[in-house]
Amino acid sequence: MTDPRKRPGRRTGAAQRLHPLVEQLLGGPLPLRLRTWDGSTAGPEDAPVVVLRSRRALRRLVRQPDELGLAQAYITGELDVEGDLAQGLRTVWSAVRERGLRPPELTRGDRARAVGVALRLGALGPRPPVPASQALLTGSPHSRARDRAAISHHYDLSNDFYALLLDETMAYSCGYWTSEDPGYGPADAQRDKLELICRKLELRPGARLLDIGCGWGALAVHAAQEFKTQVTAVTLAREQAEYVRARVAERGLTELVDVRLSDYRDIEGGAYDAVSTVEMGEHVGDAAYPGFAATLYRMLRPAGRVLVQQMSRGTTAPGGGAFIESYIAPDMHMRPLGDTVSLLERAGLEVRAVEAMREHYTRTIGAWHRTLEDRWAEFTALVGEERARVWRLYLAGGALAFEEGRMGVDQILAVRPTERGASGMPGTPREWYAPGGVR
Repeated sequence: MTDPRKRPGRRTGAAQRLHPLVEQLLGGPLPLRLRTWDGSTAGPEDAPVVVLRSRRALRRLVRQPDELGLAQAYITGELDVEGDLAQGLRTVWSAVRERGLRPPELTRGDRARAVGVALRLGALGPRPPVPASQALLTGSPHSRARDRAAISHHYDLSNDFYALLLDETMAYSCGYWTSEDPGYGPADAQRDKLELICRKLELRPGARLLDIGCGWGALAVHAAQEFKTQVTAVTLAREQAEYVRARVAERGLTELVDVRLSDYRDIEGGAYDAVSTVEMGEHVGDAAYPGFAATLYRMLRPAGRVLVQQMSRGTTAPGGGAFIESYIAPDMHMRPLGDTVSLLERAGLEVRAVEAMREHYTRTIGAWHRTLEDRWAEFTALVGEERARVWRLYLAGGALAFEEGRMGVDQILAVRPTERGASGMPGTPREWYAPGGVR
């Protein structure tokens, strides 16, 4: 019997027309299977399936054939991945890394053929609108007003959203996983992280801690409740400040925790015994970071300690990335770890210890991603389908970036030396780690 797919005159589907063009533009075999709006398919049978649901997706990608164009097509639902999104992303990165896929130089004839295919498929229509979830900031980068808007875009999404995503600690940063026990979960990893930070800072009753970028108060509450430390908790997000104040009052810690809605540049006072800043330095910006490091130094008393927990990226991609900066954390900047250490040292701080936590973040983000998928209906009801898809892409891609070493996260412990150079630190800080964990 004749294969109906080979009958003379049978019209070729959109997927078959696109497939060779995509491979030419990609510079090698497409590591994915393609399905288009007309139901046609092309590509490896056993590969993850990418679905172009409409010509609008193609129009978007023709006009912006990069990370941001792909992200926009995905979060609007014009492009989708069947099955596990993380596995689809992993397949693409693996192909780029192992096959060395690089777009070739196109001849005039190549471009003419590409335009011809695009015309026949209806890919050259009007530019699709920018998704509503994209951040559209104005003003000078890292001015006070723009920083407030950038922080609000990310952290004021709503306290209800983060309460749904995170565990009961409400810690929105890398956990510290100290056990493989089946009963050990994300909240335990966050508590172990908080305990480790407090031990590294040598907190004790009556000590003064300045927590810059306090989030929803996880560290401030832990330091006050477990170490009886006086905490000044600073955030630029209004909803966070309201949440932390309520949480502090509920636990009877108002005498120990002072919550301030403030820019770090407006913090007054000083002579703190310790300063913490957990995954806030990424929002400071490259040009402003020397001033931020100077603030950390200025806030400390001599022999006081500062702990910076911060994400990093390699020298080839030091920013946050087009998708993250447009939809998650506008104006975010991550640099190589060594550059951050140098900036802290130039401010006068002595770096005493650096602990890499990259694998811990893979597990932490993986836990958040599972929560998002398990409670998908609740998330979409709360923030809408588009915003939920933004976070699905963010979490799937973020976990993979840490897994593959394209991003890192570290705890950097530094001190402000005395005039005679004393650090006030023991030579072997054994008290940071107790047998079996940090507790």
